[in-house]
Parts: sequence; C-alpha cells; structure tokens
Amino acid sequence: MPQTNAITMLRQLLASYINTASAANARGEFGTAKEWCGHALQRAPDLPEAWYHLGLASAGLNNRPEAVKAFEKARTLTLQSADAQNAIGVQLMDLGAYPEAEKCLLRSVELAPGYAFAVSNLGKLRDRQGRLDEAETHFRKAIELQPDLAPLHANLGGLLIARKDFSGAHAACQRSVELDPNLPDGWRNLGIALGELKRFPQAEAACRTAIERDPAAPEGWSNLGNLLSDVRRFDEAEAAYRKALALDPHSAETWSNLGNALSEMKQFEAATECFQKCRDLNPNLDYSLGNQIAARMRVCDWSDHASEMSDLMDAIRGGSKAAKPFDVLALTTDPAVQRQAAEIWCRDRWPDGNLPAATGGKPAGDRITLGYFSADFFDHATAQLMVHFFERQDRSRFELIAFSFGPDRHDAMTERLSRVFDQSIDVRSMSDAEVAQLAHRLGVDIAVDLKGYTQDSRPGIFAHRAAPVQVSYLGYPGTMGAGWMDYLIADECLIPQTSRCHYTEKIVYLPDSYQVNDGGRRIAETVFTRSDMGLPETGFVFCCFNNNYKITPQTFDGWMRILGQVEGSVLWLLEDNSAASAHLRAEAERRRIGRDRLVFSRRLPAAEHLARHRLADLCLDTLPYNAHTTASDALWAGLPVLTCSGLSFASRVAASLLHAVGLPELVTDRQDDFERLAVELATQPARLASVKDKLARNRLSMPLFDTGLFTRHLEDAFVAMVERHRSGLAPDHLHVPRGLVAPSTTTSASAG
Repeated sequence: MPQTNAITMLRQLLASYINTASAANARGEFGTAKEWCGHALQRAPDLPEAWYHLGLASAGLNNRPEAVKAFEKARTLTLQSADAQNAIGVQLMDLGAYPEAEKCLLRSVELAPGYAFAVSNLGKLRDRQGRLDEAETHFRKAIELQPDLAPLHANLGGLLIARKDFSGAHAACQRSVELDPNLPDGWRNLGIALGELKRFPQAEAACRTAIERDPAAPEGWSNLGNLLSDVRRFDEAEAAYRKALALDPHSAETWSNLGNALSEMKQFEAATECFQKCRDLNPNLDYSLGNQIAARMRVCDWSDHASEMSDLMDAIRGGSKAAKPFDVLALTTDPAVQRQAAEIWCRDRWPDGNLPAATGGKPAGDRITLGYFSADFFDHATAQLMVHFFERQDRSRFELIAFSFGPDRHDAMTERLSRVFDQSIDVRSMSDAEVAQLAHRLGVDIAVDLKGYTQDSRPGIFAHRAAPVQVSYLGYPGTMGAGWMDYLIADECLIPQTSRCHYTEKIVYLPDSYQVNDGGRRIAETVFTRSDMGLPETGFVFCCFNNNYKITPQTFDGWMRILGQVEGSVLWLLEDNSAASAHLRAEAERRRIGRDRLVFSRRLPAAEHLARHRLADLCLDTLPYNAHTTASDALWAGLPVLTCSGLSFASRVAASLLHAVGLPELVTDRQDDFERLAVELATQPARLASVKDKLARNRLSMPLFDTGLFTRHLEDAFVAMVERHRSGLAPDHLHVPRGLVAPSTTTSASAG
C-alpha cells in the first residue's frame, strides 16, 4: 500500500511537471518549460511527454539540434501510439527534419491506416519535399477517409495553390469553410485562390475573414498585403505587411513583399532597407538579391554594386531564382544570362505552361483575328507608339480585338483607341485561364503580347495558350524563355542571326526597325526657355531622359569623362525621384565634376516633353538598357541620339532606330568611341549642325516614322505566321522584305 501511494504520488508529480511545462510553452516561456521538463526527466528518463515538451521548448529557443534530439527520443518511446507518432512527426516536419518526420508519419499511418490527419500530414511532408503528386494523393486519400473534416480540404487547397490549379483550390477551400466557418486556414487559402482567379472583392473578404478568425496569425495579414498589392492599393498593403511583421518580425518573405510594395510606391530607399532585412534573415530567399539591386538602381545607389552584380550573375548562371527577368535587362548585356533568368522565372511561375503549339484556327481566306493584350490602352508610351498603326490596319484582312487588363483610365488616348478596335474587352476580373478561353471562343488567330515581363503583365494568359499563334512584341525587349511564345518581332540590327540561340522564340525580322511609331505625333508649340528647365543660358547641353534605373556606374563614368572634356557643358536628366538625383550629384563630385553640371527635370505631358527637346544639343544613351521610346521621342523632336550597342536586344534598340532614320554614324560599339564622338560633336558645331540637318531631312522620308510602311510589313508578318500554322507547319524564323514575306532561308538556330 505505501508503494502504491508512492507510485501514485510520482505520477501526480510528473503530471504536474508536464502540465506546468506545457503551460509555459503555450505562453512562450520556453526557458521555464525546459526547466520543468528537466525536473520530470530526472525522475523518469523515459517519459515521452517530457521529451516531447522539451522538444517544443528547445524549438522555441531556436535550438534546432536539441529539439530534433528530444523529438527523436519521444519517437522511440511511443512507437505503438499512432497519435504520438503523428504529433511528433508534425513537430519534426516544422523543424525541417524531414527524414525523422517521415519515420513518424509512416509509422502513424501503419498503426492506423484510417487516421485521416496522419495521412494528411504525410501529404504536407511530401509537399515540402517537392513531391507534389504524392502529396495530392495523400490529401485526397485523407478526405476519402473523413470527408467532413474541414482542415483536410484546406490542406488540399493549399497544395493545389502550389500546383497553380486555382480553380481546384477554390473548390477545396470553399468546401473547407462550408464545413467549418471558423477555420482560419480555410479562409486564408480561399483568399489566395480567389485572388489568383482575379475575383478580388471576394478574395479580400476571405482574407479579412481569416484575420477575424485568427488576428494573431501573421500569415493572414501577409496574405491580405499580397492581395492589396495585386490590386495596386499599395498604401493599404504596406499597413497589412507591417501588421504581419509586428507579429513576426523574422519573416524574410514578408520583408521582401513590403519592399516590393514600397518600390511600387516609389519609396525606393525604404524598399532597399526592407530587402536588406530580408537578406539578413534569409540571404537565399528567391529573387531577394535581384530585388535589392533593382531597388538600389532606382535611386542610383551603387554601394557594393560590383560585388552584388558578381554574386547575381553567378547565381543566375547557376540556375538560382535570383532576379526578375526585367531587372536583368538593365544589369547586363549578356543575352545568355538574360535568357537563363527568363527561363528560371517562367519555370517557377508556370511549371506546366510549356504547352505544344495549339491546333485549330479558321480556314484560309477568312479574316485573321488579332488579339492585342496589354495593360496600357491609355496615354502610355506603348499606346503612343502604336495608336496610328492600329488605325492603319487593313480591316478587310484583319479583325482587331483589345484585351485590356490595365487600370480603368479614361483620357484622350483611350477615346481614340475606342474607335480603333472591333472589340475592346476589359479582362481585369478574369483569370488567366478564363481570358485564354475567351480568346479561343472569339476565334483569335494571333495573340500579341505587348507586355512581356514588364509591370502589370499577364504572361499566364499565354501560358494557357490564348491562340494558335502567340507573339511577343514591343513591350519586352528580350526573350520570354517560354515554350508557349512562338515568335518575337525584331530586326537584323536587334538580333543578328548569330544571336538567335539566346532566344526561345522564332525571330520575325522586319526590314527596317522593329519599333512602330506614330508619324503624326503632336509636338507642342510651347517655346521653353533654358531657365524654364533650370538650364544655364550658355554652354552645351547633353541630355538623357531615360529612367534613372538604366544609369549604371559604367554609363555614368563615361558621361562624367565627357563633361570633363567639354567645358561649360551640362547633363540634363529626368528626375524619377529626389534620392536618385542626390546620389547622382554626389557621384559626380566623386568624379570631380561639379554637382551643378547635372540638371534634373520632372516629367511633362507628351507633347510638351517633345517640345523641350529643342533646348538640348545631343542625347546620350545608356547601356546595357538603351533608350527605346525616349530615343524615338528625341529623334521625332529633331534631337540626335548617340548610342553604344551591346549584345542583347535591349542594348541594341537605339542602334535599330538610328539605322532606320538614316543615322548609322551615331551608332558605336565601344565605350571609348562613344565618348570620343560625343566630345567631337560637342566641340565641332558645324559637324553637329550637319547631323541635325540630316535628321531633319530624314525624319519624314526614312522608314522609322513611316507608319503606313511599317503597318504593311507587320501585317505581312502576321499573314505569314498564320499561313504556316494553317499549313500545319511549326513556327520558323521569318524575314519580311519590302513587299512579300518569306521564310528564313538560313539554318534555324537551336532554341534548346
């Protein structure tokens, strides 16, 4: 009897220790919990509950090795308990100890094959291991075992989100919240799925319901921030991200998302700080290095630029998710690196999107239906370039449909465009798959992507194969790296035949320049004075109205050497943001050029912007990302552009434009030649005047601004693409001479 009492008392004491440890863990007092577990283990070294709570405490103290060791000990002591093996497996999985977690979860399922939660947790493990097919099998098996358990449907929904099956995820998550309206995970995943399906009001309601159910969960606030960013409500997104970080300041992903939102708000210095915090927490987070460099480039902060660029190039070449493809265009002229960055991004975003060429289409003789897809059907650079082309298209041969997924703006350009298209369809609230299906129903023969990987783009529409023939044009000066994009519109200057291997698309070569222009653009009659723009009354004015992020340290070095050789000259730049201007002035002083030699002006409406070009003497280009619309702006306004060409599409655009306007003498391919020619033109007034006179003569006689000629060439290209498809032929490189179009007679470069 005394012995029985002693055993009972020991059990009660151990239970007290474990309860105290459990309560301390729940309060986050992990040191206290660890101490009470120690007391228990001194009296009962094989007590599994003590080892389990010790594991929780050690995990809370960020001592992963000790936590894994404790959970492993608990596992060996509970080999006959399905519940214990499941619980321990979940903890080991959260610690990233996947082999140990697998042993537990497999054992739990072995002991209790009908244990739905264990089967579902095994699915979670397979998900984290990247074995998505197996994960889905386990999730669906768990639901078969207990179809009325809401968390099982939420788990399946999360997996389907990862697999980009957003319609399936929506159905699973909807079922989850129907079964248990109080389950936060169900609402969180439902919000994500609805957001991906572009059902933004419903998605926001789901996200906010998730927060109501569990306001202390940082992931709920982070998801809301992501959704608000998607609909460009960045100030509200910032508030949501900061709430998430107040709850969990160690989330590298949330710091990165906040940085992206601040970048969109043009708060680039604050964004840079966020990206730095992100990289401090997780230097290997996907795209974090590229985001950090891109944010710094937008304020011309070149601290550690050389070493960061070296790391970035190594990462991309090694296959890492290091930078968004658009950002890479402004960082290197290497087209192989640009292709690899695009392919990495494409595989990451649309893993199942490399679809075979579509079949179908209308018979020969029918009008060709062209679908133009863009977010920029308003007073935007793309619309300014293309509007006259749209107006000139031959309606006896072509039907034009605009698929718009940009902001709801109404201006003179939107009014002009509304008269151009046979149909203009707002697809903002439709998912990528739904837009592709709509294009099919409307009989679109050629889907023309005018955005690529630029801001507000929707490449997923093309990943779902919106048309039998898909074409990348104008918006993105590089390869999409995607098996579902058939053609890229270019010219011989942009992509020499020896460079085709750096592009996954087949190249359509237009005979002059790839860039369409409106040969009737209005230049304001306003006569600006130098003082209006803050320019000195005398002295040579170099200018560059490219976005500030295109200015690399190497480009700026060259500009400063030019200023140093041309006495009294100034460099007139666009002021994207005050931080960039301050950094550039400081960088000028480091190169012994007075800060007053740099003059900054803000953006103006298009016609006034063109008019102020009269105050400049010579436009200096950037490398590796040339002036594109800004170059044609200058040439249309009568201002010569001097460029240095690289190896990539983006670094050869100005050369393409200059050849098409008959000024190849302003194209260089060496930095020292660029600088020498700039100085010569600035110090030899007669020579510069001759160049300006030639531009004035060529402006209306050469092909660059001949919209009618360009329209015929691009229409011939469209016809050739459709005829190949209707003849059962795969896409191939095409050359468009003046008049008829013919397939390339040269050997096609490998796209592999």
